[in-house]
Amino acid sequence: MYKYSDFDAAFVAQRNAQFRAQVERRIDGSLTEDEFRPLRLMNGLYLQLHAYMLRVAIPYGTLSSAQMRQLAHISERWDKGYGHFTTRQNIQYNWPKLTDVPDMLDALAEVQMHAIQTSGNTIRNVTADHFAGAAADEVEDPRPTAELIRQWSTDHPEFQFLPRKFKIGITGSPNDRAVIKSHDIGLRIVRGGSGALGYEVIVGGGLGRTPMIGQVIRPFLRKEDLLPYLEAIVSVYNLMGRRDNKYKARIKITVFENGMEAFRDAVEERFKVTRAEFSGVDQDVLREIEAQFAAPAFRNAPDDAYEAARKADPVFRSWSDTNLAQHRAPGYAIVTVSLKAHGETPGDATAAQMRLLADLADRYGHGELRISHEQNVILPHVHKSDLPALHAALKSEGLATANIGLVSDIIACPGMDYCALATARSIPVAQQIATHFKAIGLEEEIGALKIKISGCINACGHHHVGHIGILGLDRAGVENYQITLGGDATENARIGERAGPGFAYDQVVPAIERLLRAYLDLRTEPTETFAAAFQRLGAEPFKAALYPAEAARDAA
Repeated sequence: MYKYSDFDAAFVAQRNAQFRAQVERRIDGSLTEDEFRPLRLMNGLYLQLHAYMLRVAIPYGTLSSAQMRQLAHISERWDKGYGHFTTRQNIQYNWPKLTDVPDMLDALAEVQMHAIQTSGNTIRNVTADHFAGAAADEVEDPRPTAELIRQWSTDHPEFQFLPRKFKIGITGSPNDRAVIKSHDIGLRIVRGGSGALGYEVIVGGGLGRTPMIGQVIRPFLRKEDLLPYLEAIVSVYNLMGRRDNKYKARIKITVFENGMEAFRDAVEERFKVTRAEFSGVDQDVLREIEAQFAAPAFRNAPDDAYEAARKADPVFRSWSDTNLAQHRAPGYAIVTVSLKAHGETPGDATAAQMRLLADLADRYGHGELRISHEQNVILPHVHKSDLPALHAALKSEGLATANIGLVSDIIACPGMDYCALATARSIPVAQQIATHFKAIGLEEEIGALKIKISGCINACGHHHVGHIGILGLDRAGVENYQITLGGDATENARIGERAGPGFAYDQVVPAIERLLRAYLDLRTEPTETFAAAFQRLGAEPFKAALYPAEAARDAA
């Protein structure tokens, strides 16, 4: 993984010292809250419902074991002993004291981490496929490109005050695990007609108040043209993007209002200028970065212990069926560790759990970990012979839940339990759905399903692209939950359609049960997923299950 240069270390140290002085001025009253607000947001510090919240960048979701241990230490030293992993591959600390934040930032710098640009109208943390560097279907590891973009975008003088926040996602696989079509810019590494690697470039995606799927602006972009082309896109957006209405300020609205053809023409015209400004030094930097992402030394060993454990232990077999993915190296597996134990807060990890994961990464996983946008932790390189011991260790800290891709593997934002913007609770709803379907024994029978829940219209829980999406809103002071159906977060991305009127807080779980029991009755065979059944049948039979009284009235 990438290691800081002397310049990187000095840059972060200087920023931390600057912010420490700003915090001191806020505490002694030299800065008002209105004056302090843009300064703290530039350093990832929010003021939430009950306390400050520090959002820490995990660039492209990659962590070393040492970094994970430091995150655990920070959670115990200055927070309440846990952290919350988010859909942007960040970690959030929900209870820091303002006076402690500079020390937290210095502790992060000790392990080459920071909170810069995790907020504000700038280019946020660049996210990537959480299986990067390990996936069997990968064309190329996207993390060196993501690191190049991180370096280019950090403190970019032109892009610190964009019309609105800006998000970039990248994948190196044809199967999209990074939701690139919901990003302001999405990148997919592809092979051109000559066999050379380049990028498919997608612009104008985004969820929130006006959800849109991104469109292809360039089907193939040469590698050496990437940064000048990104510079052209963001420069055009910076000029054309609306600043009169923050709800219409994202690039998706800019593309929609001007049309893709006009937007593309403006980008291509700007690209003529930016291309000439890049001397090729960026490609030298990329080569240096790529050298730091060499694959670990994979070992050859028999996997008899793995096969024996699968035959002898049904609990291990269930876990290996759901939580393992195919690795590109023979004899290895990609392990997804669920942070969605039934009844727990999705994405939360205690200090003890983080330390265990760091230890297991050192023992079995070449010291590497990844954070997924689905709020789970990945050990990307584990030999199959080590999986039985790994599973046993995970069980000791409640981390062996066998539910990846099932009902209880729910993406959930913090909602009204923490967030000042939220209009409804999301965590308790996710917890109740998970525990309910475990209790009635339907989770495995239902099979593959993506449920996503957001506590407000900003859609931090990605509800628009869930097979089942849940959006919590405030209706005259009462929580009301809308349900969307048929969304998709893969390479076939779709925005789900609203099913109908919302449900009260205590009606959500019964509504989801009616919906999924209807699916079990409607599917043609056990292998037909909810998503496939919805695409085959359309929304009407599922709406009838959600609103039986209306269906009966219509039938009469």
